[in-house]
Amino acid sequence: MLLGGLSFFIFAAHMVVAGRYGYFVDELYYIACSKHLAWGYVDQPPLIAVITWLERMTLGESLRALHFLPAVASGLRVLLTGLIARELGARRFGIALACVCVIVAPIYLGLDSLLTMNVFESLFWMGAALIALKIFNGASQKLWLLFGVVCGVGLLNKHSMLFFGFGLFVGMLLTKQRKQFLSPWIWLGGLIALAIFLPNLLWEIHRGFPTLELLRNVQASGRNTEVGPLKFLEMQALLIFHPLSAPVWIAGLVELLRDRQGKGWRALGITWLVIMTCMLTMHGRMYYPAPSYPMLFAAGGVAFERWFAGWRPAAWLRPAWIALLLITGVLIAPFAYFPMLSVDQYIAYSKFMHFAPPKIENHRMGPLPQLYADQFGWKEMAQVVADAYHKLPPEEQKGCVVFGQNYGQAGAIDFFGALMGLPPAISTHQSYFYWGSRGYSGECMIVMDDRPERLGELYERVEKVGTVYHPLSMPYEHFDVYLCRGAKFGSLEKLWPAIKHWN
Repeated sequence: MLLGGLSFFIFAAHMVVAGRYGYFVDELYYIACSKHLAWGYVDQPPLIAVITWLERMTLGESLRALHFLPAVASGLRVLLTGLIARELGARRFGIALACVCVIVAPIYLGLDSLLTMNVFESLFWMGAALIALKIFNGASQKLWLLFGVVCGVGLLNKHSMLFFGFGLFVGMLLTKQRKQFLSPWIWLGGLIALAIFLPNLLWEIHRGFPTLELLRNVQASGRNTEVGPLKFLEMQALLIFHPLSAPVWIAGLVELLRDRQGKGWRALGITWLVIMTCMLTMHGRMYYPAPSYPMLFAAGGVAFERWFAGWRPAAWLRPAWIALLLITGVLIAPFAYFPMLSVDQYIAYSKFMHFAPPKIENHRMGPLPQLYADQFGWKEMAQVVADAYHKLPPEEQKGCVVFGQNYGQAGAIDFFGALMGLPPAISTHQSYFYWGSRGYSGECMIVMDDRPERLGELYERVEKVGTVYHPLSMPYEHFDVYLCRGAKFGSLEKLWPAIKHWN
């Protein structure tokens, strides 16, 4: 009852705020990907496109519909946390403490408010952790088959599943759980994971590993905000996860590494250490280790429950700590990208608190932090382009195509522009590159966000036909729109490879 109630609580909280702002830039891209189902995409495996397709086909394309499964995932994460805590021996308080720490974690509050791969990532990591833990505790070795299914599907969601798999492999190798490698079932589970992942792997191989090329380009561009190891760890404790919950996950790490009962749980503690080492050495974004924390919260719940047992002040300290976590969690939530406030209320609250979320990319900011700002201005952008398009003579409209510099611009045209009478957009950014020029010659093109002198090298005539601006959107999405006629480059199809844009 307790675990189900906590899981439903966070699900309901996300559904209450679903659709408060606008479509997030990545959501527009996922909608576009769901109309081009494939075994892979330049910047992601196929599962998120399938999930988006399922939501579109069953629930529709409204924000509330798109945010339904992320809200479900938020509840399932809490459920998995409680189940892991129970498997570790936690009782009522330990389970409640672990689950509340997950509920108020800023990183989860923000990610679960959007449709992204990251929402589902921790379900696969912690689902695999729970299965491994059950096996360590003496459950049937045949559960390794289920472990393989979870990991295989997890790889189709995000390739970062490899970090968890590698971490657990090292953890088992360095502890008594190395005995698991003598069982045929673990190897059969590995084969199942490989078989599920194989279509995406073959897609990558056939195209020369575009995802790796993209990652190298992003690293070289300096787009991501990089911090030193100590700062990275500090942000894990104070910003990515609730400051008052830091003692819980730290105690959980110690609890797993100590393995007081000698059941081999140390393997999970080493898993986290390996994952964190990988993130620090590879300069990962500060939220990349987030899927691994629920198992630490679960173990921390066990530790604090044991420490509080028989201690008289714990009678009031236990409910007080949980209440304080929930109250301060509400105060922090707006900075975690949980859209409980209106835009004006958030801006006023941020100024009053003299605080804003940390930057994840090196861009100039507007009045809103990036994950909020990226939910504004897309429909208005499509309207500017539609106004320019409909001023063209009907015969010219038939051959005129809209070009977006990135998947956000192209996705906005594809989603909002359809009702405005615009044709599907083209772009060479990420997977739009593979979808090609859609048969257009490029003789007439409406181009968003480019330099007129560069366009003059490609076209005989370049005319400014509009300006895109929204006071709340990211400043780099404020730009001019140009109508280009008289292509100098011949065939757009031949030009296409030269203008590929993966970053």
